[in-house]
Amino acid sequence: MSVVPEPPPVFNLCAYYLDRNLEQGRGGKVAVICGDEQATYAAIHARVLRLTATLRAGGLSAEERVLLVLPDGLPFVETWFAVLRAGGVFAMVNPLLKAKDYSYYLRYTKARALVTTSEVLAEIGAAAEASPFLRQVLVVGEDAGPFESYEDALAAADPDSPAAELEPTAPDDLAGWLFTSGSTGEPKACVHVHRDFYYSTETYALQCAGYREDDVCLSVPKLFFGYATGTNLMFPFRVGATVVLFPGRSTADELYDLIERHRPTFLTSVPTLINNMLRSERCEGADLSSLRLCLSAGEALPESLYKEWLARTGVEILDGIGSAEMFHIYISNYPGDVRPGSLGRLVPGYEAEIVDPEGKPVPEGESGRLRICGGSTALCYWGAKRSSNETFQGEWCTTADIFRRDAGGYFYYVGRGDDLLKVSGIWVSPLEIEHALLEHPSVAEVCVVGKQDEAGMVKPCAFIVPSAGVDGSEALAGALKAHLKQRLAPHKYPRWFEWRAELPKNDRGKVARKVLKAEV
Repeated sequence: MSVVPEPPPVFNLCAYYLDRNLEQGRGGKVAVICGDEQATYAAIHARVLRLTATLRAGGLSAEERVLLVLPDGLPFVETWFAVLRAGGVFAMVNPLLKAKDYSYYLRYTKARALVTTSEVLAEIGAAAEASPFLRQVLVVGEDAGPFESYEDALAAADPDSPAAELEPTAPDDLAGWLFTSGSTGEPKACVHVHRDFYYSTETYALQCAGYREDDVCLSVPKLFFGYATGTNLMFPFRVGATVVLFPGRSTADELYDLIERHRPTFLTSVPTLINNMLRSERCEGADLSSLRLCLSAGEALPESLYKEWLARTGVEILDGIGSAEMFHIYISNYPGDVRPGSLGRLVPGYEAEIVDPEGKPVPEGESGRLRICGGSTALCYWGAKRSSNETFQGEWCTTADIFRRDAGGYFYYVGRGDDLLKVSGIWVSPLEIEHALLEHPSVAEVCVVGKQDEAGMVKPCAFIVPSAGVDGSEALAGALKAHLKQRLAPHKYPRWFEWRAELPKNDRGKVARKVLKAEV
């Protein structure tokens, strides 16, 4: 039985997330804070009407793609809602990419409209001018180059014209593309309909995380990443909360400044930034008492890191896992029910199986590939039928993630199937080694990959960022080996230690494991 009411026959996410706040009397409430700017729900709605009319005047038709290449800020929020209001399909990418990446995305999406900023034009301008598909390019900022100024276009638009009206989309009409991380090649788009985002909001946001109208939400990941689009735009808007945005890099110092200034209650984070905040010299004196919950996803949260954060702040971290294929989080810890080291239990409305290589369920406690089922499953990977057939089977999605589930229904992440190492004939999870190393006070960050020895046998190799004031050395390697002997079987010890000032990250903030694999 569904835990979510069926959406009405005419259903548009812009009305669901934005318009409802005006209808419920929250038009005058501050919806978004970005730097010194504040915008109420009514002010955002008024500009969304203008931008909707602008997009339609530029030739956008229902279900055509609009590429958003924008930093976090009000233009991102306005554009995201206007695309949906016009019946278009949003596709969001990192505004810090290079020309070759933007050329790929414009070609792959066949976007009819592009909304970007002056700062990105040097990288995206040539590809935009060469695109045979684009009909309109809007540029935020003082220099629009050969394209149209975003602000001028909005100023000239008529918010009362038919072109500004809400497109009467249906729940199963196309709404958005969410890109995979591209860990096995170029990023692919997971195609989602309006219903998918509604489903995750009504299940994870309301029944698991528990968003409230009085929340002030702050996010480490940026809005182009579906994890943050959900936690720091869709979910807060669903309940009429307030969102804090910032366009710059997510650093521990920036987070401490924003928490001090805006007193958020809800923090969306990732393990790397949780670790960086705890290692910061500002940690001891920072006032984090406004926080009531912290979310973590994107990579596994070590149990030791969770316990250290809880001891310092008293704030629970709801670690969970989601994916572009399912839009958002489908397994999570719950407020008041956090099992350190686990990813928690199924979110209401989702089912799961753990299966062997033949697709048969494995016994309780054994590891296998995770299959997940729920009402937010993507239709397909765009332009990739074979991959779509391998991953999607109706509402079921077969992931590349290896899990085990205990008798209490709690899920434990073992790793991605293609990251596991076979050492001495036994499968080894790099995460297990990484988490053991992170328990040592001299280790700030770590990534373990497989490396062949002189005999061609695969053994673990650890890339380590030492803690502040600690030098990578033979002595440290010896101390870490002694540390591991108390925690791991001998075949799991790293045979090599590589010292780094920092580890490479992808555009989601995760450690770029494939980059390190290429180095060994």
